[in-house]
Amino acid sequence: MKNIPFFSIFILIFIFFFVFFGSYFYPTNAYLLDADSILLAPSSQHIFGTDRLGRDILARVIDGGKISIIIGVGSAFIASFIGLLLGSMAGYFKGFIDKSFIILVDLFLTFPTFFLLLALVSYINASSLVLILIISLTGWMSTARLIRSESFKITSQPYIKILNIAKVNKLKILFKYYTPLLAPIYFTSFTFGVGGAILAESGLSFLGLGIVAPQMSWGTILSSGKEVIEIAWWVSFFPGLMIFLVTFSLINISNYLQQLTNQKQIQ
Repeated sequence: MKNIPFFSIFILIFIFFFVFFGSYFYPTNAYLLDADSILLAPSSQHIFGTDRLGRDILARVIDGGKISIIIGVGSAFIASFIGLLLGSMAGYFKGFIDKSFIILVDLFLTFPTFFLLLALVSYINASSLVLILIISLTGWMSTARLIRSESFKITSQPYIKILNIAKVNKLKILFKYYTPLLAPIYFTSFTFGVGGAILAESGLSFLGLGIVAPQMSWGTILSSGKEVIEIAWWVSFFPGLMIFLVTFSLINISNYLQQLTNQKQIQ
């Protein structure tokens, strides 16, 4: 129990409530332009300061965080599910399916993930749904390879061989016997994937290829402050801090889940 990352869990819960319920406690319009409040430093009136159009940074961080977290969770869920589905099928059926799986993974890994993201986004108008699909389709490979490796071990177990001899439905075997054993790897990959997806979206938005105005994310807010970073550090600092806290906490939780998985395998 002492190794449970309580602090990281607390940070994630706090940021979740901060993003999705913060507007009820801080009902400032994130899109309101104020010519008299341009690049104001953090104060009691504007806790996170304002940007070069006079918009309140705290309100924008709250509003933009919704999109960042939705993209992160949605992308990680789809990518991990694709990895679970393809990896378990390759490890169970083997043969032609496994060879096709290896070719497919190698094909995707031929291109660096972020450059593949850039190539896809440059030809498609980015939106939350589009980014979720693109990030998930370029981020399932590592999960699938881990799942495939573990599925090979499960397939070699005597009870799986008995079920195959008894001609039990293959889908039933996959869902009833493989899924519970592969769940720890899935959840570990999912937690790690959320942080990776948020970073990927932030990187694309920072380069101007992510969320399109008037929508915003932590990445777009961060990008909007790069031209005034020397005179208004707060514009980029606070959205960058949110990205750091979420990814750092998710990595800690992912490492903890990985340790639990390793301990169970040793036992």
